[in-house]
Amino acid sequence: MHVVAAVPAVAVQVAADQDAEESETAEEAQQGECGGHASTVRARPRPDEWQERTIATKSCHCHAGGMRKLENVAVVVLEEVHPFELGVACEVFGLDRSESGLPVYDFALAGDRPGPMRTHSGFTVDVPHGPERIAEADLVIATATGIRAHYPEEVCAALRAAHDRGAHLLSICSGSFLLGAAGLLDGRRCTTHWRYADLMAERFPLTTVEPGVLYVDDHPVITSAGTAAGIDACLHLVRKVQGAEVARAIARRMVVAPHRDGGQAQFISRPVPEGGGESLAGVLEWMRRHLDRETGVDQLARLAHMSPRTFARRFREETGTTPHRWLTGQRVLLAQHLLESTGESVDAIATRCGFGNAATLRHHFGRRLGTTPQAYRRAFGGPRRTAGPQYQDA
Repeated sequence: MHVVAAVPAVAVQVAADQDAEESETAEEAQQGECGGHASTVRARPRPDEWQERTIATKSCHCHAGGMRKLENVAVVVLEEVHPFELGVACEVFGLDRSESGLPVYDFALAGDRPGPMRTHSGFTVDVPHGPERIAEADLVIATATGIRAHYPEEVCAALRAAHDRGAHLLSICSGSFLLGAAGLLDGRRCTTHWRYADLMAERFPLTTVEPGVLYVDDHPVITSAGTAAGIDACLHLVRKVQGAEVARAIARRMVVAPHRDGGQAQFISRPVPEGGGESLAGVLEWMRRHLDRETGVDQLARLAHMSPRTFARRFREETGTTPHRWLTGQRVLLAQHLLESTGESVDAIATRCGFGNAATLRHHFGRRLGTTPQAYRRAFGGPRRTAGPQYQDA
């Protein structure tokens, strides 16, 4: 098999919040607080303020052996496939990392026919399999192939067959149009590259298009925005099905962030600071190292040598989200790590992560992962041991 070797870039991530999770903007304006307390709820975000979709209110679907399996992966490759998006799928699922103790996926490229496929960049990729390989996969990835008036019916039929078998479906960039053509986005929320969002909504009126987010998980269908957002969507699926440690290890091998907190946009207003001393990287690192503390915006602003108002604005400019939402995401990640790797009680983990009590941990865990800490530990917990050094994003 000949596959283009694309080098993934660090991406930012988001999903839009179906249930309108806490409005940190309102809370911070009123309280200046980034702790684990109850927040003001706004019924619907403004169009320029897409919020994190509950990462899956339906994400923890189990069957007789535990979590839904993820072993057999097929990537749909059609003529004019985009090499970078194809490379994302290959990097996450197509490499043998067994020497690091990571799962090896039964990975294949499949199209409407076997044979060479011309890429959008002009070279060809050998595609060994036809539509039958799509129908039998545990995960089917519809990568970007441009937007077409018509998609091969045999591929659409194979996608529907995979869906009917209970497979995961994931699209990257314009791959969402293929899922839509197969009728698999009707009645669902989805996203795509922001340039194509209006066309997506026009072509598939039964679909709710969320144009400002980086990925949407409407189980069992995950749709992501353009290019590197596909990395986040793929790692999210690995995290959901195989646990945070596996996703983190794959991300470390790829030299990308293992998780980008929800609430971020497809593009942020100033991704690169204009001055050498303006970056909030030092403050973000301090926040990661002190997740157990009840930290307020005023304190963070002092660390950054800014006024609270300026800090809140700069934080959103640099990260695409609010301090409260970013901090909550980091705390949930740490909780996942501790549930997987230690025997600490849920109460102790809640305290260590800065949630204060088990009830608050359960609330945020359910919001973001669609399951309980106890169920997550049963699915992903390894040998019980005392906690080691505090988890940090690698």
